[in-house]
Amino acid sequence: MTRHLLIVGAAAAALTLAACNRQTETPTDATAMPDANPAATVPTPADEAAAPDFVTKAAASNMFEIQAAQLAVNRSNDDQVKAFAQQMIDDHTKAGNDLQAAIAQSGQNLTMPTALPQDMQDKLNDLQQASAEDFNRAYVTGQVDAHQATLDLLKRYAEDGDEPALKTFAANTGAVVQQHYDKAKAMQDAMQ
Repeated sequence: MTRHLLIVGAAAAALTLAACNRQTETPTDATAMPDANPAATVPTPADEAAAPDFVTKAAASNMFEIQAAQLAVNRSNDDQVKAFAQQMIDDHTKAGNDLQAAIAQSGQNLTMPTALPQDMQDKLNDLQQASAEDFNRAYVTGQVDAHQATLDLLKRYAEDGDEPALKTFAANTGAVVQQHYDKAKAMQDAMQ
């Protein structure tokens, strides 16, 4: 009987130790503990570190912001959304001019796109087709997403880009885009 109790006791002790060890382990895979700012830990893709690719993406993002804002100025029934949209037109028009100046300063023969890529055009088409009652929410949600993507692009290029004039543009513009993101996020939160 004593031998039986010793075996049961040893088994219980082993299980307790195993359970304790499991509780103190830290997750090792990235999905277990997400980073608060994934863009900060994701290496810059090669197609964003090269000046031609960065210019294409940054210019397309700028163009999308302006066209979406023009829709909002015309379609929104909310004064706050309209004021934000007008600010987007003004600030992103300036950003487009600043990008053009940075391209000229770089001395490279880089061309900004004149049309949106298909994925951005599809988003713009969806926004255009949103019902009147859904428009403000669709516009603001799209602004949060678009500004986060642009902010990530600018931060990564400012750190890892290959052209100093464009890196300066990315760093300077990133601060403005962060303000846009914060404002859009606050409006989105208020709509919920």
